[in-house]
Amino acid sequence: MIFYNLSSKGTILLMLIIALFAMTSCEEEFTPPVVEGADAIVVEGYIEAGDRPTPSYVVLTKSFPFFSKLSQDDLNNSFVRGAEVVVSDGEKEVVLTEICLDEIPDEFKEQVGAFLGISIDSLGFNFCAYIDINSSMPGEEGKTYTLSIKTADDQLLTAKTSIPFAIPLDTIFFQPPPGEESDTLAQLIVSLTDPANEANFYRYYTQVDDGPLARPFNSVTDDELFDGQVFEFPLAKAEPLHGDFDHVSFGLFRLETQATIKWMTINEEHFNFWNTLEFSRANQGPFSSYTRIEHNIEGGLGIWGGIAGRYYEREVGF
Repeated sequence: MIFYNLSSKGTILLMLIIALFAMTSCEEEFTPPVVEGADAIVVEGYIEAGDRPTPSYVVLTKSFPFFSKLSQDDLNNSFVRGAEVVVSDGEKEVVLTEICLDEIPDEFKEQVGAFLGISIDSLGFNFCAYIDINSSMPGEEGKTYTLSIKTADDQLLTAKTSIPFAIPLDTIFFQPPPGEESDTLAQLIVSLTDPANEANFYRYYTQVDDGPLARPFNSVTDDELFDGQVFEFPLAKAEPLHGDFDHVSFGLFRLETQATIKWMTINEEHFNFWNTLEFSRANQGPFSSYTRIEHNIEGGLGIWGGIAGRYYEREVGF
């Protein structure tokens, strides 16, 4: 038997080398579970309660391979047509009506675009959605709603969501932005009283004058850092996703414009979907990590979300 007489430093170094070898030899490269697969159906649907509730609607599209290049024809053909889409509250149900832009008279297209939060003129393809056009089942706070989708080729997708009770904003005001003084820009500040000892989740949109309601780059938050507190914080103005970036005015409102804030209370599943999706969008580049988007659709991908919404309008000024 041979004994090696190592100093304490040598022993530590040897142990570190052995540990490093063990870790690298056992490490396996992570590959997302589905790299190439059959098209999945992607659902984006909402049911809303509040002071200006929009009728329930669902958008159905087909997924695309991550590296694919999309043409206008690809986008037109991405919408899932001819499905039966049913929303139920456990007592009654409503079948949503399929509507596409090319079926809508020109004088109503702008209204539809504002309702869906999209710019009709800039789309360049035929957008389709399933809508509760008669508002036969308006959302109610505290209730649960199921979604059932049966496609023309007999695929079945289901989901369930709840509409929480709204937690409104307490105060809304504008102040001079941080940094260099500006006589044209203002920062939006809001406050709310967060209920104690319960998890709460929030989302918001902003609108300027007659523009569309739009989501900011990071639109959701939970109350982990301010549970049970009266909390004051800034809200960034939503910016066009594909517009020119202006670091001076980014997230700020221009004085003497009209600002609208849509403040939403949502449930945890709804929060998790947008939180992971927005993290994935922000975490781009060659060194980004793989992010699994959380969803609540059985048989497909996407979100069926309940919203308790409140609207606030203010003229931008100090």
